[in-house]
Amino acid sequence: MRSITVRLMLMVLWLGSVVTPAGAASAPCGGDFGTWLDGVKKEAAAQGISQRTIQSALSPVTYDPTIIARDHAQGVFHQSFEQFSGRMVPPRLARGARLLQQYGPIFSRIQQQYGVPGAIIVAIWGLETDFGANSGRFPTIRSLATLAYDCRRPDKFRTELLEALRIVDRGDMAPTDMRGAWAGEIGQTQFLPSSYLKYAVDFDGNGRRDLIHSVPDVLASTANYLKGYGWQRGQPWGEGTANFQVLLQWNASQVYTKTVAYFAQQLADGQ
Repeated sequence: MRSITVRLMLMVLWLGSVVTPAGAASAPCGGDFGTWLDGVKKEAAAQGISQRTIQSALSPVTYDPTIIARDHAQGVFHQSFEQFSGRMVPPRLARGARLLQQYGPIFSRIQQQYGVPGAIIVAIWGLETDFGANSGRFPTIRSLATLAYDCRRPDKFRTELLEALRIVDRGDMAPTDMRGAWAGEIGQTQFLPSSYLKYAVDFDGNGRRDLIHSVPDVLASTANYLKGYGWQRGQPWGEGTANFQVLLQWNASQVYTKTVAYFAQQLADGQ
């Protein structure tokens, strides 16, 4: 199962917050792509991003119409909780339990530092990318540049593009290594670049925040995200709780969030 289901839910949230004028999706709004990209380079330089990063990350970038086709083809997610959880949780439950045990010492450290139980993190990890198996292969900077150039949400994705350049600039990864979902999410639990910058942590101690290859970094960063939105240590996470509201900050879909909570409870109960 690829992460497209979760990406679809996120697209629904974005679409719900944007009114697109009739006909606006028919053509990009940025004029000539090369000229537009030069403007991004100037803005990046004005924000303190190094010329080395700007040239290495942006000079090879071209417009990708397949990204826009995917974006414009998004529909409304209609599955019920019973349908979605029934499809997503049972095939992942046994492996999730094994990973919870395998990384037990890391989860103990994470819970001590961030207050988030391993079961919650494993549930998110499994639903987002099948525990890292399907993180996506799209070049992140090309995807973000294409979406920023398009009409629908140019400001949102221009910001994310600049944040992606900052990730490169601070040495966390090279532009060629930055690959993920088609809408710009990176890593095994799918962080947009702005969240990557804010919440990614170096939990394996190698000096880099790597949410693609480093499992300790992935797990701890996910916990740090939830802590940043107010996760309450030692409290329940079912529907109606404060921690359930925190999970809604990860993904505002009630169906998805109820599935995370259910999956995590199954893991915590050892079922």
